[in-house]
Amino acid sequence: MGMAEPQARYEKGDMSRDERRAQYEFYRQIPPGQKLRMVFDLYDMNRDLEMAGLRIQHPDATEEEIRHLWARQHLGDDLYEQVYAGRAGFQPSK
Repeated sequence: MGMAEPQARYEKGDMSRDERRAQYEFYRQIPPGQKLRMVFDLYDMNRDLEMAGLRIQHPDATEEEIRHLWARQHLGDDLYEQVYAGRAGFQPSK
């Protein structure tokens, strides 16, 4: 079972159908382990960008506070409190 064919719907500025097919073929040739590494790299990059934004919003926060702010934003209040309650730096919801 391979990747689905490109959708017929295209937004302004998107690639043509032939370009999209070429891109899909390129991705099909990438080994699964490399694809997984790409996913992890994108996740790490997204986390770093989100944390940079939190540093801008909270310039006086420590790195530990930034990690907790990110965790709360990423996990949501309920899961954050289940995971981090009782740990150093835990910040209960208001």
